[in-house]
Amino acid sequence: MIELEKEKKYWLAFNVCQGIGPLRFKLLLDYFGSAEKAYRAKESELLKIGLGEKLVAKFENCRHNFDIDSYLLRVLKLGITPLTLEDKNYPELLKQIQNPPPVIYVKSISGSTGTSDIGEILNQKAVAVVGTRLPTIYGKKVTEIIVEGLVARGIVIVSGLARGIDAIAHRQTLVNQGLTIAVLGCGLDRMYPPEHNQLAQEIIKSGGALVSEFPLETEAAPGNFPARNRIISGLALGVVVTEAAKDSGSLITASQAAEQGREVFAVPGPITSAMSKGTAELIKKGAKLVTGVEDILEELNIRNRDRVRVLRPAQDKIRDRNRAAATVETTDDEKKVLVVLKDEDLEIDQIIRKSGLDSAKVGGLLSIMEIKGLIRSYNGVYSLGLIN
Repeated sequence: MIELEKEKKYWLAFNVCQGIGPLRFKLLLDYFGSAEKAYRAKESELLKIGLGEKLVAKFENCRHNFDIDSYLLRVLKLGITPLTLEDKNYPELLKQIQNPPPVIYVKSISGSTGTSDIGEILNQKAVAVVGTRLPTIYGKKVTEIIVEGLVARGIVIVSGLARGIDAIAHRQTLVNQGLTIAVLGCGLDRMYPPEHNQLAQEIIKSGGALVSEFPLETEAAPGNFPARNRIISGLALGVVVTEAAKDSGSLITASQAAEQGREVFAVPGPITSAMSKGTAELIKKGAKLVTGVEDILEELNIRNRDRVRVLRPAQDKIRDRNRAAATVETTDDEKKVLVVLKDEDLEIDQIIRKSGLDSAKVGGLLSIMEIKGLIRSYNGVYSLGLIN
């Protein structure tokens, strides 16, 4: 079996079984006291608390055919970290929204860029930047200006990896050597839109993260995006809509931000532009008018740059690696992993086979080694870390 806290496995199992959303999961958790007890409950008990016959039948089918260890192996091989509401690294701001997702999946290699804890990026000060999928030259320009100013103050940029403003926000963050989080409306083993696969990889390589509440194999669908949007706003102190028509999906994100008690900002545009009608409407309804990045920083009371991310020269990184290598102690099992990774990068099942280690121990062992900087993973493939 894959090593993972037993209770956490059942949180993931409920995440995979369709029909058990945040509200129903909370109901089950409150009634049974733990996810494991709820997952193992009899049909009669599930019916008793009001799940309904069709849903119970659907759940029965799921739990009888679902192999949690096989699923976890796939998750680990893809380099994805699942977080539950009980995890210390679960984003604090996201916990505060109504019905937060019980489980989120995070794909990041932040450990290889100076941040050993995945919670670091998820809990930094962040602002969401969203807007139309069909930006004008004006919309592109103001988005770049706003993002550049926020990144200069050490703010993490959150968006949805969609075409248009979202992609511009992510790219401008990367250009300015900042950190960005992309929230997807599909499983992290999928990509939507498909042409943004390269952008997604660049976000990961830069130390940013991809986030989704949807399990593996979930395709992008219209109904997924309102749920995704609540996470975009939920991860941020505020949402900035830089350009949007009256029917733009970004207005849903702004609305959800307001419901969550987060600040909503909108950039005014030319009165002749249809692509500025949505932002004009937001301003009429009370969104903070943005004429420059200082308007956002002042409203959010952000004065000084926090957690500055500095890209150090290569020679500094090499010196730091050598210093770290001299101080990190390794166990016998860790040495076995390092030996098999010495000449080639390997997936988790290859590491198990070549090292001869107990498969039940390897998942947890690799996680510890990543934290120590001994190894790193990308797309489910493990290689020697920065201090080797």
